[in-house]
Amino acid sequence: MPKTIIVSNRLPVKLTETDGQFKLAPSEGGLATGLGSIYKQGDNIWIGWPGHEVADDDVKKKVTAQLNEQSLLPVFLTQEEVSQYYEGFSNEVLWPVFHYYASTYANYQQSNWDFYKRVNQKFKDEVIAHAEPGDTIWIHDYQLLLLPDLVRHEIPDISIGFFLHIPFPSYEMFRLIPWRAELMNGILGADLIGFHTYDDTRHFINAATRILPVNSSANIITKGDRTIVAEAFPIGIDDKKYTSLPSEPEVKKNIRLIKDTFGKQKLVLSVDRLDYSKGILQRLQAFEYLLEHYPEAKEKITFYMIVVPSRDTVPQYAHLREQIDKQVGNINATHRTMEWTPIHYFYRSFPLEMLSALYTTADVCLITPMRDGMNLVSKEYIASRINNDGVLILSEMAGASKELIDALIVNPNNTEEVAKTIIKAAYMPLDEQRTRMKQMRQVVAKFNVSHWVKVFMDKLTEVKQLQRSMQTRYVAYGTEQSIINRYSKTNKRIIFLDYDGTLVDFVSNIEQAHPDEELYALFEQLTDDPDNRVVLVSGRRHEHLEKWFGKGKGDIDMIAEHGAWIKRKGASWHRLPGLSARWKEDIRPVLETFVDRTPGTFIEEKSFSLVWHYRKAQKGLGELRAGELMNNLKYLATDKGLQLLPGNKVVEVKNVEINKGRAAMMLIDNTEYDFIMALGDDYTDEDIFRALPESAITIKIGNNVSAAKFYLRTPQEARKLLKNMTEAGVPAQLTK
Repeated sequence: MPKTIIVSNRLPVKLTETDGQFKLAPSEGGLATGLGSIYKQGDNIWIGWPGHEVADDDVKKKVTAQLNEQSLLPVFLTQEEVSQYYEGFSNEVLWPVFHYYASTYANYQQSNWDFYKRVNQKFKDEVIAHAEPGDTIWIHDYQLLLLPDLVRHEIPDISIGFFLHIPFPSYEMFRLIPWRAELMNGILGADLIGFHTYDDTRHFINAATRILPVNSSANIITKGDRTIVAEAFPIGIDDKKYTSLPSEPEVKKNIRLIKDTFGKQKLVLSVDRLDYSKGILQRLQAFEYLLEHYPEAKEKITFYMIVVPSRDTVPQYAHLREQIDKQVGNINATHRTMEWTPIHYFYRSFPLEMLSALYTTADVCLITPMRDGMNLVSKEYIASRINNDGVLILSEMAGASKELIDALIVNPNNTEEVAKTIIKAAYMPLDEQRTRMKQMRQVVAKFNVSHWVKVFMDKLTEVKQLQRSMQTRYVAYGTEQSIINRYSKTNKRIIFLDYDGTLVDFVSNIEQAHPDEELYALFEQLTDDPDNRVVLVSGRRHEHLEKWFGKGKGDIDMIAEHGAWIKRKGASWHRLPGLSARWKEDIRPVLETFVDRTPGTFIEEKSFSLVWHYRKAQKGLGELRAGELMNNLKYLATDKGLQLLPGNKVVEVKNVEINKGRAAMMLIDNTEYDFIMALGDDYTDEDIFRALPESAITIKIGNNVSAAKFYLRTPQEARKLLKNMTEAGVPAQLTK
């Protein structure tokens, strides 16, 4: 029975040691709650570090046995591994870079990177020891970015999902990491890559295509012959848990205590882990600004601030804590009265029952991180508001702001704006509170953690089905033999071959893509068989094709400029009748404007088309300008009866009558061919694939979505197939 293996840096339990004895307690994290329904089913398991160094082998066995009872498998790490892999690379490279603090906190040490690789290998060994064909592996977060590809190398066909729980930075930030290509390759070992927001997805795809030789279309990345999907899956919470908590006796008791303590004061709550990305100092500045500029709020608004300890042995975190202590002390010393303290500050974690009571009673929840993947505190607050009152103030830098649009959204750097928004929230009319809160509660209830798990796993299944459909289309050995057998048994064949990208690789200088001796030999082999009719179908100018494959260099039919010019074997070139090129006077100035604006681009002029090339342009800029050019020309082209063709690093404008498929059918005419084949790589070749009869063998070079029945990866594979066909069609004694 196939199983699901969840892999994360930490197991969903807390391991504590008392007098040499280890005890397990369940973790209260959102991930542990959400995935609890998965790893506790059937044979499913969760692999991770138990959070405590265990050196003794006998103790390791005991702890492992305890964990196995809960379907948990430990990866034991030494103190040095924790120090360099986790505290070093994960939290001193990936965390600051991904949260846009690279220039302030990132520390690129080679030894940390070496340990990061070593620990990812350690996790891989544990996964491989338990993974079987048909299993699904779901890997989580930034500590294990190399793991998807490591597992993929060991079990190529296994289903792998990866989810990043922190933001993914822009390309300009990610490229700062010296080992960026290795990290990107690691992530792309997954079949489905999940993020909290569309922005993170967009940043990832942009970085992937600029760092590695991979292609993307919308949210699909093609790496070799693998199709990988990147998509946003906003994580939710266990909403029912937080909705039910206010009814529990312990929570009710805490609610009464809070109300007795603060009376009619407006309570503003914030809950954060100690981290520089949470915007705690900026939030304190905003509250101080409020007290200075809205004196009427004194003794009426109280700020209840909880900071949960985190890594306070690390110097930068210890320094942050000192700054917070100092700032809170200064504000309280300046504005305190006999009956009122502006800020109630707690540097410790709170039990869930107390947190629930605070969520239930706080008039305002103030969540203003400088950068956050999602921020589940905001959702916990909303789920706890069972009376549909209260106001959420949320930083636009938190992933949750994309979902909770009825919150009051602020820029955490804007001190005045945050202060004004606190005042607005504290005195918001109850009707408006309820209108906003009802909408947000519906979102939190619908998109809860169970929904997140289901949607991700359903999408992973869908991606694997897409990959398998692509695999069946690939011309592997069995498919190739079937094509060759059909070729050998037929005696009236026509083979349509595109040139650039199909028989030769693309080059930056279009004049340099001339045929090589191997290609001439291949054409000679094909045309030596009297049963073969070979047609070269290209977007190239007819002068180019004549120079390369004309008299004495090929015994083939040729279609140039997508069908504007045709040359039958042994005859002269003739052009499609009734074509006009007067439209060029209006189109050329538009293209010239884009050449002026985009370094590395140029215009190629053909008899009845103009081509804007951007293969030498800066990556990303060329694609941006191509989309802009298509929009600019869309209506002008329609008015003049022209067609816009987006190709491989080109945009071509041509007469609508010119069509590769139409030209190909003119050559077939009414001849009864028993073997029809077409190979092409471009948007323009789709016309041929669609025009040919159902019995034709159509092959796309590159595994993009296509009307072709099959695909090959490269021009080299296309040549190999054609060569194998010709050799199979020659009597055995002639091949010796």
